[in-house]
Amino acid sequence: MAYPEKWRETCDPFALAYHEFRPTEVLGYPHAGNDVFRMRGEWEGREVTAYVKVARQESANLANEVNILSQLDAPIFPRVLDCGREGFRFSVTEERPGERLSMIVGDNEDGAALSCMEEYGEALARLHAQTLKAGPRAERRFHHRPTRETLEERKLTFLDEFFADSPKNGETAFCHGDFHYANVLWKEHHISAILDFELAGYGNRDFDIAWALFLRPGQKFLRTEEEVERFLAGYRKAGSCDESAVRYYMAQCYVHFLGVIRDEEYREFARNWLEKIKHWN
Repeated sequence: MAYPEKWRETCDPFALAYHEFRPTEVLGYPHAGNDVFRMRGEWEGREVTAYVKVARQESANLANEVNILSQLDAPIFPRVLDCGREGFRFSVTEERPGERLSMIVGDNEDGAALSCMEEYGEALARLHAQTLKAGPRAERRFHHRPTRETLEERKLTFLDEFFADSPKNGETAFCHGDFHYANVLWKEHHISAILDFELAGYGNRDFDIAWALFLRPGQKFLRTEEEVERFLAGYRKAGSCDESAVRYYMAQCYVHFLGVIRDEEYREFARNWLEKIKHWN
């Protein structure tokens, strides 16, 4: 994947206290909340391409990501090459091959993404089946149902009844915490990498599914019910879920995004989806 030139002021990746990795060149600056660098360097006597992630905000939890990745043993999970010993201020992971599905299918006018949805869903189910040593999934503000005040502010009071009863205590599973198209790479029509485990931990399985399924601004797939159903069919190949709870949490996500996204096309899609979901059971 190609990444942009430097787009903001960052730390100096060559000044970090590496132990195993020796950086030689910055290849790109991926957009991220933390400082992230795509770099060439040396590790165990060979040249590698790696991502150096440096904590930029207090909420960063690189220690959690290093812990999770050290337990996941499969080629689709990045290998940790190095990390900061004091406070886990930085981590270095080997680059995995592949591209985001959004780059592969483009505008998705021919529905090419549909054929990928079952593998997409099954991959999340297999991740949920992992039994790792980990703490709770990171808490985020949109994990909670919207208040009456929020619905009024966003002119969504038609959802009062829908949100009146939240799903009962759902199944707890190992959750990725941020499983969506930007953190999944594909090569030759198959998933080649799952990235970014900083928020991972044990939590609500059905919310993790919903977070993967709801449409992001600018995303050209998972716009249709057929794609959603194909994803869920793939998930059911390796796990079970409460579909009504998944839909509830998808609605919760759309309500949240309507408060922060100003793109009119996206807002229209989200509102139309919410209009339909109020009748879904």
